[in-house]
Amino acid sequence: MQPTLSDPADRKIYVLDTNVLIHDPNSVFNFEEHQVLIPMVVLEELDKLKVGNTAIAADARQAVRTIDAILGPASPTEIMAGVDIHRVVPGGPLGTLTILIPIEKAPATLSTQINDNRIINDLLALQAKRPDYKVILVTKDINMRLKARGSGLESEDYHNDQLITDIDSLTSGYHHIEGSFWEKLDAMAPQTVNGEREHSVDRGIMEELLGASFFVNQFFFDDREFAGRILSDDGSQVRLELLNTGSLMRQKAWGLAPRDLYQAMAMHLLFDPDIDLVALNGAAGSGKTILALACALEQTMETKLYKRIIATRSTRGLDEDIGFLPGTEAEKMQPWLGAFTDNLEALHAEDFDPSSSQHFVGAKVPLQFKSLNFVRGRSFQQSIMIVDEAQNLTPHQIKTIVTRAGQGTKVICLGNLAQIDTPYLGPTSSGLTFMSERFKGFAHAGTVTLKGVARSRLAAYAESHL
Repeated sequence: MQPTLSDPADRKIYVLDTNVLIHDPNSVFNFEEHQVLIPMVVLEELDKLKVGNTAIAADARQAVRTIDAILGPASPTEIMAGVDIHRVVPGGPLGTLTILIPIEKAPATLSTQINDNRIINDLLALQAKRPDYKVILVTKDINMRLKARGSGLESEDYHNDQLITDIDSLTSGYHHIEGSFWEKLDAMAPQTVNGEREHSVDRGIMEELLGASFFVNQFFFDDREFAGRILSDDGSQVRLELLNTGSLMRQKAWGLAPRDLYQAMAMHLLFDPDIDLVALNGAAGSGKTILALACALEQTMETKLYKRIIATRSTRGLDEDIGFLPGTEAEKMQPWLGAFTDNLEALHAEDFDPSSSQHFVGAKVPLQFKSLNFVRGRSFQQSIMIVDEAQNLTPHQIKTIVTRAGQGTKVICLGNLAQIDTPYLGPTSSGLTFMSERFKGFAHAGTVTLKGVARSRLAAYAESHL
């Protein structure tokens, strides 16, 4: 039986694939006044995916709950006609939601052995019966988009949570000023500093020096060993923290000193108690994990600013395979979090007895390895939470993790946008990218893109030549 669809002004019907609802369980709210259609095949796939403790299962359950909340007590006839979609905040309907029942006796353009093909066949039949409507398949699956277009059906990616279209426009967290910052500043307006650690500059002048897109907690440095950080921006005055490359490079965390200015800027954010979220992006071997771990150890063992370190990571195999590994949760996580133990060994490599030092740290510091599946629903207080491989998280998943931070907790997200292993994610749609852009300008968050490969000369050559 064919659904009776409402007639939006521009006559568009957006059909959501399963991977869109997994990527963003609230995606049905993001199509304005248009008709949103969920194929029955998608509901069947969500039903199979919703079982278990994985992140995918949790997202599938939330997607089903969202659809159910919209449809509510609507009768089958009302569902076929389309149920109004309302925003969480008042504002009127945003269009309608309909469940697509497979059209009987529709010709099968593609083989019906594959669910993707079944969806495309149903949409082609719907398009033939509704030529006055534009039926658009929305899917994260590139191959399915190609098959749909090859069959004569319009298709597109889900872009609602993509804040940038080009990864080169992603904020690096710093700005390089050629020549001398102070000479350029004095040429525009003479300044008096008197050795103070903070200084205010007219916003218009800073726009001339850095461009209009600077933001709070962004660093800037020149060719004369000056560095600074933007502390606040009230629209007329920009307050700066005055630093220099020498003081930044003299920082130490658990015996570790930064190897370049980019690591030094990252360490400055990691040590700042007013910064609750730090995002570090960089190539393999650029020092993300060892910096985060060293600063975490320093602030739990020495300064006692935090009580524990929570280490977790996102990887596709982790969600699926951890239950089959023997032992406790910590023992199950050891194979996946080897990067932390490797860097712990590196931090103590120069000790008289490295194994004893590592045992001491393990005994004294509550360093907890947690599966991402069991981080959901928790609330961590006075902790440093390190999320490795964050580039493999969707925007919805990154929100789920960051919102676990309780009072006095710092979240450190590490990732390499050039190494994304999760299907349907790319550099511009990664949760790490989404978070970096969303938190840009937040007074208690900062981001730094690390450069260079500190792991070894072999790793550096491989990163640039392979």
